[in-house]
Amino acid sequence: MTHPDQKKLDQIARMWNHRGRGLITEMNLKIEKVAIDGVLVRMPFNPAFCADEVKTLLHGGVLTALLDSVFGLANFVAIDGISSMATLDLRVDYLRPAKSRADVMVRAECIRQTRHIAFNSGRIWFDEPDQAEVARGAASFALTRGEVSIFDAMTQSRSSK
Repeated sequence: MTHPDQKKLDQIARMWNHRGRGLITEMNLKIEKVAIDGVLVRMPFNPAFCADEVKTLLHGGVLTALLDSVFGLANFVAIDGISSMATLDLRVDYLRPAKSRADVMVRAECIRQTRHIAFNSGRIWFDEPDQAEVARGAASFALTRGEVSIFDAMTQSRSSK
C-alpha cells in the first residue's frame, strides 16, 4: 500500500462528507481526524435519534449505521484503488446504554485488507470526560477494484467541468 499525502486524505474525507445521503446526512457528521491508521468522526447530539421520551437514549440502529458509514471512510482512506465496496458483515457489541446528550465520537480503522476484502474495527463513546465506550464494532467489506478508483473518478470529473 502506498501512503497518500495528507492533502489526498483530506480530499477523500471531503468527498465522503459531500456524497452522504439519507440518514448519513441527518447525522451531520464532522470528521475530526483522517489518517491511514484510522479516522475519528463526531456526530452532534440529535434528539430525533433518541428512543426514549426524555431524549437521552440513542437508538442502537443509529450507532450501527454510524459505524457502517465510518468504516467505509476508513477503507477509502487506507486502501488505494477502490472503485466500490459493500458491507459483507457488521457486528456491533453494545457495552452499555447509549444514554447522554453529548456528541457521539466514533473511531474506525481498516485493520487488514486482501485484494477483495477489508476488515474493520471501531468503537463509539460520548464526548464526555470519562469517554466510556458505548459500543464496539467489527465489519468486513467486499471491495471492487477497477482501473479508476472512486477517488480518481470523482477528481477527474471535477477537473473536466
